Amino acid sequence: MIDRDEAFMRLVRAAWDRRIAEEADSIVDGAGEERARAAFMVANLCGVGTPFGADFGRRLAADVEASAADGKVVVSAGTCSNEGCRDRPGGAPCAGACPFHAIMVDRKTNGLTIDRSKCVDCGLCVEACPDGVLADRVEFIPAAKLLREGRPVVAAVAPAIIGQFGPDATIEKLRAAFKKLGYADMVEVAFFADMLTMKEAGEFDAHVLSKDDFLISSCCCPIWVAMLKRVYKDLVKHVSPSVSPMIAAGRVLKLLSPGCAVVFVGPCVAKKAESKEADLAGDIDHVFTFAEIRDVFAAAGIDPGAMTGESSFEYSSRGGRLYARAGGVSIAVSEAIAALYPEKARYLSVAAADGVPACKDLLARAGAGKAGATFIEGMGCVGGCVGGPKALIPREEGKSSVDSFAVSSAIGVAVDSDCMKEILGKLGIFGPEAIMKSGKGRLFEREF
Repeated sequence: MIDRDEAFMRLVRAAWDRRIAEEADSIVDGAGEERARAAFMVANLCGVGTPFGADFGRRLAADVEASAADGKVVVSAGTCSNEGCRDRPGGAPCAGACPFHAIMVDRKTNGLTIDRSKCVDCGLCVEACPDGVLADRVEFIPAAKLLREGRPVVAAVAPAIIGQFGPDATIEKLRAAFKKLGYADMVEVAFFADMLTMKEAGEFDAHVLSKDDFLISSCCCPIWVAMLKRVYKDLVKHVSPSVSPMIAAGRVLKLLSPGCAVVFVGPCVAKKAESKEADLAGDIDHVFTFAEIRDVFAAAGIDPGAMTGESSFEYSSRGGRLYARAGGVSIAVSEAIAALYPEKARYLSVAAADGVPACKDLLARAGAGKAGATFIEGMGCVGGCVGGPKALIPREEGKSSVDSFAVSSAIGVAVDSDCMKEILGKLGIFGPEAIMKSGKGRLFEREF
């Protein structure tokens, strides 16, 4: 059967030429006895759930045009064809990777079932699966319709992007690469992380009134949030109501540029699910991973590192860019607390965890009153976002790139940014502390 990456590039090219139906049928028909599995792969790569059967290509193209996805991000072919998984010590790797015990594998038949009441679409099982039986829906092809229609589309890139496309792919060159694909612009989500830094600092000021109080940050990782909402419910009362930087980017950009569409680009499958949550739906139109965009660039013949970068100016702070790696949120928020609420800095102590086991341990200690910190941060992936399942480079290399990029920023702390003051003013927020006043903070809040 055709390789997944090759199939995706063929489908991307076909999407631009509006011949999805023909290309889909060609890929499926070429798979011989594995046609049903090839159809499963093609449907996922097109972001829809079209079942295998007669007239597959035409039905698929219609579903893509109608954006007829079923809301699921992680999907299963139903039966695992890798018999080696059946007798692995410790069980199937997909089930072992799931933090919420949502995957069940029948040892006799290799039938695979996802319990949707437990699954949070984090995508860790997809990375663990050695045989492509589990896959995440790819949203690029439905999103291409927005570009064809001429709607202005903004790419909002995660802070972890620096270094992912090679050492020569500067932020300016990446912006040029996205614009060559047809995007109206590319912006750093680190700038919106800066907004959340000030929001989290304000939440700390409001909720931590003594050294015995604590605030749990919610603003980055959907796996961390899912653990809190599903497993550690007693701690929710300590969780900041802040949205993630991705959601803040979508909300702010759509307020400033009504009618635009916003796509998020990052290393995380779980962000696809986050964008579809009931209280957040519509803030982000589509989510792409770094791996998907790499293949799109390849299909379009674009090498980001070889682009001529457009002139740019600094608007993201060192702290906002550090959100890409474990401990970065704590650094940024700590500096903002010291700048905005110096009297509260004496209460500040930090605990940070990365990776699911470490996050569970930290939350268990917090529930028992033994976290030993007043500000608690967690990221589901080891190393933080730079260790995400769809990162393109090793996490240590990613961390080094992020740290260097952050240090190079002309803005140290978000509260010192003139650009930030200007944008907040356009939103009717005059001064960083005003984010917490007069109801303006709701722009950066979600339901818990």
